[in-house]
Amino acid sequence: MEHQDSNVVYVRMRRRAVVAPLSKITLGNVARLVADDELASRLKKLPLHQVTSNDGNLLLIDMLQAVKAIRECEPGLVIETFGEPHVLVEISPFGIHKPRRFVLVMAWLLLFFGSGMAMMNFHADVNMPEVQRRITELITGQTGSHPWLFQIPYSIGIGLGMLLFFNRILRKRLTDEPNPLEVEMFMYQENVNHYVITEEYRKKHEELSGEESG
Repeated sequence: MEHQDSNVVYVRMRRRAVVAPLSKITLGNVARLVADDELASRLKKLPLHQVTSNDGNLLLIDMLQAVKAIRECEPGLVIETFGEPHVLVEISPFGIHKPRRFVLVMAWLLLFFGSGMAMMNFHADVNMPEVQRRITELITGQTGSHPWLFQIPYSIGIGLGMLLFFNRILRKRLTDEPNPLEVEMFMYQENVNHYVITEEYRKKHEELSGEESG
């Protein structure tokens, strides 16, 4: 049983990877391997693709490329594959992008004041002060130019509503559920990945068709 397990390698492709320009993409860059330590270290160094200047900034590595490289290196291995059948490789000279504090602060200020202006414009369009005075008059029977008893809880409620909507206080989540903004960003990224993958497969199919016709 131990000998049989030593001839099995489990391969799971990553969803996305980042490499430097003109570098050599290895199996360890794009996949997670489960095997004997010595075997796994050898397989991680297997070259899959040499990045060139014509590859652009996104590259598709297919599972079949990984399986073919493993077969050529270790013919007797049993390969078990899991997960995604491909991985998107981003070619970036800066590696994995880290958030820049200055840009983050500027984006935060822009969103803060922009959302504030949007709320004030909305209140002006619907004549919110008059509505609040009318509601206060209906509840209390008194007329006042500044219905503080309504405006203060209303303002606090807007702030609490935003906290519940974004499900986050600074870096701490209120619950484990994603907020609507995170869901939309995830769906956008998934659609972009799906489009890029479809285009890369189309280009590969056209290249293979051209080689066969030639």
